[in-house]
Amino acid sequence: MPDYMVPTGWVLLKALPLTPNGKLDRRALPAPELGAHASRHYEAPRGNVEKALAGIWQELLRLERLGRNDNFFDLGGTPYLS
Repeated sequence: MPDYMVPTGWVLLKALPLTPNGKLDRRALPAPELGAHASRHYEAPRGNVEKALAGIWQELLRLERLGRNDNFFDLGGTPYLS
């Protein structure tokens, strides 16, 4: 299976949130927690640039901890602005 089709995070739900029309309500889906993502060994950001980027990503993705080997897109980041 190609990498882009392999889930990077799991959230166990008792039932999927549905709209009144019976479709999946994507806005009501909970965000995966840090432990729900596949992760590598944590390595703290080094240097000013890595620390600054990690801080920005943490704020955008609402994560408590972000390592230097973490991938923005694997953690839920998107290239689109909402």
